Amino acid sequence: MNGPSRWLASGILVLVLLLLPRFIYPVLALDILCFALFALAFDIIFGYCGLLSFGHAAFWGVSGYTAANLLTRTALPVPVALLGGAAAALLISFPIGFLSIRSAGIYFSMITLAFGQMIDFIAKQATDYTGGDNGIPGIPRPPFLGIDFNNTYHAYYFGLLVVGVGYAVAWRTVNSPFGQALRAIRDNETRARSVGYNPNRQKLVAFLISATLAGAAGSLHVIGHGVVSLDAVNWGTSGLVVMITLLGGSGTFLGPAVGAALVLLLRDSLASSTAAVGVATGAVFVITVLFFRRGVVGTLEQLVDKLRKQAPHPPAAHPPTAAPPKPSA
Repeated sequence: MNGPSRWLASGILVLVLLLLPRFIYPVLALDILCFALFALAFDIIFGYCGLLSFGHAAFWGVSGYTAANLLTRTALPVPVALLGGAAAALLISFPIGFLSIRSAGIYFSMITLAFGQMIDFIAKQATDYTGGDNGIPGIPRPPFLGIDFNNTYHAYYFGLLVVGVGYAVAWRTVNSPFGQALRAIRDNETRARSVGYNPNRQKLVAFLISATLAGAAGSLHVIGHGVVSLDAVNWGTSGLVVMITLLGGSGTFLGPAVGAALVLLLRDSLASSTAAVGVATGAVFVITVLFFRRGVVGTLEQLVDKLRKQAPHPPAAHPPTAAPPKPSA
């Protein structure tokens, strides 16, 4: 996509995001933003490091519980509680990442799943801080600088700002020398090590960034709803973010947002039937895996590149040839 086309697409995207709560429920629109950032955070590990994590719900949930407790037990403003939740996710991600990144493939996935289940078990036992099966309802959200978080439109546009910052951090992460190093390690770790990279250090930093962004998304989700439930740390939430990323397109910046919109809009339209939601979501996932191997956005990008290569190019202009010299008399 060339410069003018990129700017046009960016402008349309911004306009859609600004008008989105006018077309769907503002709370649903905010959920799409939260899960888009959550999926993008997950994809830093999956799409750019090649590590499939089944425990990212731990960062989403721990951050949400932390933000809920800060808002319930202190008089801290909402943005500080959000940052506190992200910091809690960063804190627990260090030991999890330090131990997990030393494995690869299915072993990495199982280790992260085991840590996620440990966090889930602790959340069920620490009822004073998590509310157990009942969760933490009625979380106070005091106004901040004129933003009324009980107003769904105010909450959405605050969330749009937070997610925009999160996307900027992720973009800078993957479009930097550090991001190039992650791709090199993903493609051939032995070769990357031979040219001076430290794969474990690079992957740990990426894991910490991913967990922090996932935590920010989890805190934002709690702030938007005013409640946090035990599902926040359940393994099903980890599976949901994997599905969202694969549906939208791993390794693409727009993919997580498209995947989140597809899944959440589908769930909302079929909310009256729990069984229908599972069947429809599963069918969409199967179709995507079979026919859109790179996800919706990845497949569209591949198609656009193919059409561009097949498009006829205008012949290159040749400079006029000089007239032959006249024969001498």
